[in-house]
Amino acid sequence: MTLVYDEAGTGAPVLLLHSSVCDRRMWDDQVPALAAAGFRTVRCDLRAFGDTPVSREPYRNIDDVQDLLDTLGIDRVSLVGSSYGGGVALEFAATWPARVDALLLLCAAVPGIEPGPAQREFGAKEDALFEADDVAGAVALNVDTWLGPDADETARQRVATMQRRAFDVQLAAGDEMVNPTGPTVDLTRVTARTLAVSGGHDMVDFQAAAAEAARLVPDGQLRELGWAGHFPNLERPAETTELILDFLSASGS
Repeated sequence: MTLVYDEAGTGAPVLLLHSSVCDRRMWDDQVPALAAAGFRTVRCDLRAFGDTPVSREPYRNIDDVQDLLDTLGIDRVSLVGSSYGGGVALEFAATWPARVDALLLLCAAVPGIEPGPAQREFGAKEDALFEADDVAGAVALNVDTWLGPDADETARQRVATMQRRAFDVQLAAGDEMVNPTGPTVDLTRVTARTLAVSGGHDMVDFQAAAAEAARLVPDGQLRELGWAGHFPNLERPAETTELILDFLSASGS
């Protein structure tokens, strides 16, 4: 399957990977700045998100990412991943370390770490809303859970729109939808310069995941944004864009 994607700019390639609450539109504020700074900026919708349909056959997200990069003629890339997309980025960097120059993880999921109590409680609430056919309530739950106190109404509406799109696509597919399988990865194989970012207002499970990613990846660095929830690039777009640019520039990407 070919992932739906768009790109802007020329120069060193950067691939932006979205969270499972959002789609590639979550990077709207970052793409122009990255392109203007001299980066070939690519963003895609993973399967079952945004404009990429669900899968009805077994697949791995990292294989889709590899196919996309091959299609674009990109041998080496810097990866910026948010939450679910951060987990995909980690899997890719551990599976094909020679293809990744730099790895920036924004409140990322970490392969191999089981959901903690906070995530399980959230999942139970979301499941109950779906059982009650309250999709709007499930959308509101995600908006309220994942956005920090600095998120304005525009950010809340953007997340609600993207989450509703994902739910609509996935619910329409029903039992025909196949979820991705993830490879068993050894994060010590990652060779890319890595920064794991956590949010001071994020769910404690993801704060712990960021610390674990920085610990497991060789020479991994950890940075906490005290003001942030789960989506710093939506909550303070300009500040997070500057962080991304500083990291990519320092890594020589």
